[in-house]
Amino acid sequence: MKTSDFDYLLPQELIAQTPIEPRDHSRLMLLDRRTGQIAHEMFHELPNTLREGDLLVFNDSRVFPARLYGRSEPSDRDIELLLLSRTSDGEWRTLVKPGRRMRTGARFVVSGEDGSGQTTGQVVDMEPAGSRLVRFESEPNLLKIGHIPLPPYIHEELQDNERYQTVYSNSEGSVAAPTAGLHFSDSLLERLDEMGVRRAFVTLHVGWDSFRPVTSEDPLEHEMHAEQWELSSEAAHEINSARAGGRRIISVGTTAVRLLENAALVNGECRQLVSPGAGWVDLFISPGFEFKVIDGLVTNFHLPKSTLLMLVAALAGRDNILKAYRAAVEERYRFYSFGDAMFIH
Repeated sequence: MKTSDFDYLLPQELIAQTPIEPRDHSRLMLLDRRTGQIAHEMFHELPNTLREGDLLVFNDSRVFPARLYGRSEPSDRDIELLLLSRTSDGEWRTLVKPGRRMRTGARFVVSGEDGSGQTTGQVVDMEPAGSRLVRFESEPNLLKIGHIPLPPYIHEELQDNERYQTVYSNSEGSVAAPTAGLHFSDSLLERLDEMGVRRAFVTLHVGWDSFRPVTSEDPLEHEMHAEQWELSSEAAHEINSARAGGRRIISVGTTAVRLLENAALVNGECRQLVSPGAGWVDLFISPGFEFKVIDGLVTNFHLPKSTLLMLVAALAGRDNILKAYRAAVEERYRFYSFGDAMFIH
């Protein structure tokens, strides 16, 4: 297996820059992972493909205002920080721009657009993966000075920050949205409830690996960064009950897949499929992986040569996925975070 095995040609104009309105009116490709058969629908027609008793598992993580803007000191030049995770009080793992101005010892100041909420900080370490550890003199007020971070391939300003949040988002901590869930509206969720589709909510705080390219030709050399997860007793009960009853377990998004499959691996040979818990996961799912939990997946279309494309190929087969992506390009589907969706079943 090579990283180049997961490449495809994508015209730049198919990278969605704005979300579809209303949420559930994006397009939906149906992919039968056993036969490779492809069909085309609208997302609000998803109930036609589901059945009573199916369990949808959603990631309820919420994106936090993790992008900060400021000036380097003493040069007084523009800098940008993306907060990834808090490592201790006042100290954060971050991505920075430009890196040449933000080396160990560099000082900076960040504030709101009107100068409010100003705080200073310093780079205390440079990590091998390119991230920085920074320490703030006082914890930044993110509600006052932070901005919702959009992926690097989205160049248009978002008019409503809630359109980069799922309608069921609850637990703040992600630097990127679990984008498969962006297609679900309140009315669509009500329809699914009425037809007897079950739902469970889990939490995995999405990190920057969603956009970090695989740079090695051997994907197994790629280091996955750990992401924080939590599985409640209520969600574990729903998942175990679905499996015991022979009902389908369908993940909404690849983030929930990583959480669920990691939870099953952690549980080992326990009688129950998963158990409640919390921790950190760095699971890399690629072709050859044996899925223990999920039977289907609702997902967006992913970047070429990415870990997410390898994950969906592990579930549906590389040939099926690349065939589906070629069809999506031919049919002018919209790609990536604000793009259209695929249901692998």
